[in-house]
Amino acid sequence: MKRNLTALFACAVALPALAQDASADWDLLEDQRQKLLVAYTRFDNGISIATRCADGGFEAIITGLPPAGRATTRPLRIAFGDDDLVESRWGVATNDTIAISELPAPFARELRTGGRLRILVPAGHTDGRNLLYDIDLPASSVSIDQTLTTCDRPLVDPRDAELEALQEDGIPRNLAWAVRPQPDFPSTRYARGFAVATCVSNPDGSLRDCAIESEHPRDGRFGRAALTAARRARLQNLAEPGAPVPTTRVLYKTHFIMSGYQTREDEERQRESRRLQREERAARRAAGG
Repeated sequence: MKRNLTALFACAVALPALAQDASADWDLLEDQRQKLLVAYTRFDNGISIATRCADGGFEAIITGLPPAGRATTRPLRIAFGDDDLVESRWGVATNDTIAISELPAPFARELRTGGRLRILVPAGHTDGRNLLYDIDLPASSVSIDQTLTTCDRPLVDPRDAELEALQEDGIPRNLAWAVRPQPDFPSTRYARGFAVATCVSNPDGSLRDCAIESEHPRDGRFGRAALTAARRARLQNLAEPGAPVPTTRVLYKTHFIMSGYQTREDEERQRESRRLQREERAARRAAGG
């Protein structure tokens, strides 16, 4: 259990001894020197869940999962209460038993109410069967809220419903990328990382009000690179070619990988990206763009 807790905190920041809050709900740990605040809860099945504000960056993580190996992302199917399981993609930390939420603030807001939580790990058993964690999540009336507010994340956000309605590629059905965000690899000591950004579209297809929802590693400058790429990106209106782009929220994910470090998953993602770019070029030609 101690090793599991160490992994919970060490996936992005190496911690000294922390001051612990004795409040009733989720455990709350704070290190003012590192500008770090962590709310966490642990379970007898080895799973731990945490929300963290680390120097202004917000994260939600699950540790104690079966190892993901060399994969940079992993699918988890998650359900709160008696809702149906919904598949989502999670980042894999340098410790491959840790999953990092791509949309941590919406996930944290759901965690606050507690109750039943199911996490299904596809092929999580050693024999290839799916592995299901079915846990009773304690409510958090203080600790999670403190991590959210410390990182300037609201306790209630109507954007959560907007993000749920987006397609897998992060944009509404009536829009497509005219110029897809293509970040440059930042100057960093890491060979790989990821960032997830949300923006609001302008009528001319450009993006504004962009914000980083998550990035890993936290000090890898990957979020900054993703925001820089957003300035060059453009959307187009597929429903009415040539018409202004409606104002809406969009999301895009960027996986950074240094040459020579690609896994099979990275190569498949690159092939998929090239396929999407071909489709986008064909859509622009059809629209007369």
